[in-house]
Amino acid sequence: MKAVAPGKLILTGEHAVVYGRPALAMAVNRNAQTLITMDGADETVSFDLPNLQAQKESFTLRALRDFHGRVERNYEEFLAGRMPIREVLRKPVDLFQYAFVTVLDGLHLKMGGGVNVRLNSNIPIGCGMGSSAATILSVLRGLGHYYRVEFRPEWYDRYSLEVENMQHGKASGLDTYVSLHGGCVRFQDGAAQELPLPRVPLYIVNTGTPASTTGEAVAAVAKRIGAANPIWDHFEGVANHMQKALERDDLKAFQKTLRENHRLLGEIGVVPGRVADFVSEVEAAGAAAKICGAGAVAGESGGMVLVAAKETPAELCAKYGYELMTVRPDPLGVRVV
Repeated sequence: MKAVAPGKLILTGEHAVVYGRPALAMAVNRNAQTLITMDGADETVSFDLPNLQAQKESFTLRALRDFHGRVERNYEEFLAGRMPIREVLRKPVDLFQYAFVTVLDGLHLKMGGGVNVRLNSNIPIGCGMGSSAATILSVLRGLGHYYRVEFRPEWYDRYSLEVENMQHGKASGLDTYVSLHGGCVRFQDGAAQELPLPRVPLYIVNTGTPASTTGEAVAAVAKRIGAANPIWDHFEGVANHMQKALERDDLKAFQKTLRENHRLLGEIGVVPGRVADFVSEVEAAGAAAKICGAGAVAGESGGMVLVAAKETPAELCAKYGYELMTVRPDPLGVRVV
């Protein structure tokens, strides 16, 4: 049995959701899968992450607890402005070491032997599809299944957000909620309203992993724009109009809100120039597009771009060297299969 958690796409409201404005997002058919088995010496944990690193790494529980303490001290340094967020966790395996100990000690569990944690994921990393939240939730659900603990929903929220903060600095809770529950939601201030699954034709385009992390992009926007800027009210207006368009299955109205959202993201400085050129060509062809994650504050790659179009933008993607992917909503959240 393995634990599966879906990735997500933000339809509108990225960055604005950090400032209490609504975001619309949906779970998608890209997921993280975790299988936990008994393996190795007593109180030893092995992490097998074939999508992230070539070699399996093993740690004693004592070493993991020491590492957990160091990460928490690093995070305090980040909060005090003395350390960049990418220095809190430095390697892919760090996230899972921290998550394992957070849950094990948080629920006062006993290992009862060696454990192997194997994680596979087909969610692009660092591209705005919620890979961190999905992988964390799949590990948490896998641990719960392995240790026969019936997780309460609030435990998922608590532990997933705690771990995600180490990766992103200040997580809104959106990624966790969507991966936990699945479907399509309007998310604001930690509360969610279920929405119908989108039926407008959507594509996702991978423009490449951003040179800046999600945490760095969020921090840069906070410094440049701030919480009191009226632009966040404009983001909220776009979310309200997009929700109505989705409820009516109105492609033209949906495309209009997507274009407005793209321009707002450009104003806060998270759309790289080459990605903006691509979106301009999408719009010239009568469609609409926008980045659907944190975007980037450095380099020319912006992660995932969401395209709403009747026809596939395959030729344009080939021109820019971008990867075109189809995507479907996932009505289900994290589960054991």
